[in-house]
Amino acid sequence: MHAVILAGGEGVRLRPYTTALPKPLVPIGDRHAILEIVLRQLAAAGFTSCTIAIGHLGEIIRAYVGDGTQWGLEIGYSAEESPLGTMGPLVAMRERLPDHFLVMNGDILTDLDYADVLRRHRDSDAPLTIATYARRVRIDFGVLTTEAGRVVGFAEKPSLDYNVSMGVYGLARATLDGYTAGLPLGFDELVLDLLKAGAQPHAYPFDGYWLDIGRPDDYDQANAEFNSRKALLFK
Repeated sequence: MHAVILAGGEGVRLRPYTTALPKPLVPIGDRHAILEIVLRQLAAAGFTSCTIAIGHLGEIIRAYVGDGTQWGLEIGYSAEESPLGTMGPLVAMRERLPDHFLVMNGDILTDLDYADVLRRHRDSDAPLTIATYARRVRIDFGVLTTEAGRVVGFAEKPSLDYNVSMGVYGLARATLDGYTAGLPLGFDELVLDLLKAGAQPHAYPFDGYWLDIGRPDDYDQANAEFNSRKALLFK
């Protein structure tokens, strides 16, 4: 089983923590890097190889992780000279990838079963499998419904329910056919292209622990919760 970890972003929203460190190496809990936690989880789930897509401060990641021996993984790297979006790095390394593989962001904390995501992806025969999480978003305003200049409805600070992408995917290599290596390709563009072509992605609903460490508040929450969840997250 092979995984690709996307670790090339600049982590702008997480500054100042990412001024000197790439976001996947920001320490959590008792000083373990997010990326180390992810690699331990992948190895425990049965993954044997991994490619890390690096960009911003990528040499620091390469120096920290090395060849993956310490986690029992065979780790390689794919460096992007300019930002390629979420899926662009995969197109660039396409010829080195197996028929089906896991893709994930390098800055998430979750007890998701990565092996089961890939297994279910293979069984579904879908071009793309998206791990999804139910989120309730509260609107901190009174929401008006208007028609022809008149207010016809009102809701005071309503909550909206969504299924959001967790940043973990199962992907068929053939799904990348037709895209040009070296050009940016966003996750949104890929999904919209698949929907337009009638090739619907498969959803993998998950209701366990998931935290996308994108902002300082998320980072603070991760540190506050890590020790109580270490047995689940730190394999």
